[in-house]
Amino acid sequence: MVQISFYDPAGALDISQPHAPRLDTIAGKKIGIITNEQWQAYRTLPMIKSMFEEDFPGVDILPIDRFAQGNALIGEELTAQQVLESGVDAVIIGNAA
Repeated sequence: MVQISFYDPAGALDISQPHAPRLDTIAGKKIGIITNEQWQAYRTLPMIKSMFEEDFPGVDILPIDRFAQGNALIGEELTAQQVLESGVDAVIIGNAA
């Protein structure tokens, strides 16, 4: 007799590294942007940058090309090191495809 096992792909995962703590405010913070250059990021991310600058007093949004761009580079250790060295309080990572 053949035995077939089925596994539920909706099972829970143990979280070993939680997300970074959320900022209490964006006003006056230094924010970086890392883009994977997908889904017209060249249009949406400058718009997001402008909206943040208009809505949050004193926010400093770094230029979109400040860090490495594209799926091949954004996950590299060098990019992570550049983010750490930049002194940003938070990073916006986008764009979804």
